[in-house]
Amino acid sequence: MSTGAGFGMTSAAPNAGAAAPRPPARHRAIVLEHDEVLTGEAVALDVQPIGLILRVAGTAIDVVATILAYLGLILLMSQLLVAGLLPENVMRILSIVLLVLLLIVVPTAIETATRGRSLGKLAVGGRIVRLDGGAISFRHAFIRAVVGVLEIYMTLGGLALLVGVFTPRSQRLGDLVAGTYAERTRTPALVSRETPLPPGLETWASIADVARLPDRLARRVAQFVAGSEAMHPAARLRVADELAAEVRPHVNPVPPVDPETLLRAVVAVRRGRELHALTARAERVARLSR
Repeated sequence: MSTGAGFGMTSAAPNAGAAAPRPPARHRAIVLEHDEVLTGEAVALDVQPIGLILRVAGTAIDVVATILAYLGLILLMSQLLVAGLLPENVMRILSIVLLVLLLIVVPTAIETATRGRSLGKLAVGGRIVRLDGGAISFRHAFIRAVVGVLEIYMTLGGLALLVGVFTPRSQRLGDLVAGTYAERTRTPALVSRETPLPPGLETWASIADVARLPDRLARRVAQFVAGSEAMHPAARLRVADELAAEVRPHVNPVPPVDPETLLRAVVAVRRGRELHALTARAERVARLSR
């Protein structure tokens, strides 16, 4: 699109002279697309935000745990007060200190130490991460805890719920300020559709130059390979011939096999090489996000 626009400007002003060279583009390390994190190396990370209901459930568990801990410690201090072991003015100070510890210090320490997890998030299968998918730091956890006092405890969760309804990742106000969101850690395993390399083509696969197929052709070939066994024999042979004719210009050398075997071999080689490349890039991304 940008190339076409450039030609249009040149033809409209032929006497304008040569265009000034463009400054080198700054590559963005991370690009966010709704529920996908795309790194600068074009590696799409599988990140699935937790839904609003699970976020509410996890927050409720954390709030209940905090209230129970507070009540238990207050009861203990009351018994010490009745026994005369704790002065009344000291108990008032300790009550305030206890609130600060349970509402800010403890949540910050837990999320920092566990990289975004808490009791409630462990229960619902989630964790807090940065917008680029990396682990949060003390700064993120502290901002979330401080803002959480306002939106969760002072408004009984009403502000957090209202903000979460209108954000695409069900983020609360603390997430928006800190630049975080809740990521799902429990995802169902995908059904493997691995296409094995046809026997006898191992040597060819090691030296073959199989270029990337056009997206539409690649989808048609993948759909054929996945469902060819359920097709009528005549239709199966006809579709295999048509697809093989379109695939051969992208393969060098072309193995001397029937059309369907060629298609299965091309799918197996491309998938294996792309999987290897994506695995290597994902490992680098994982090391950078630690």
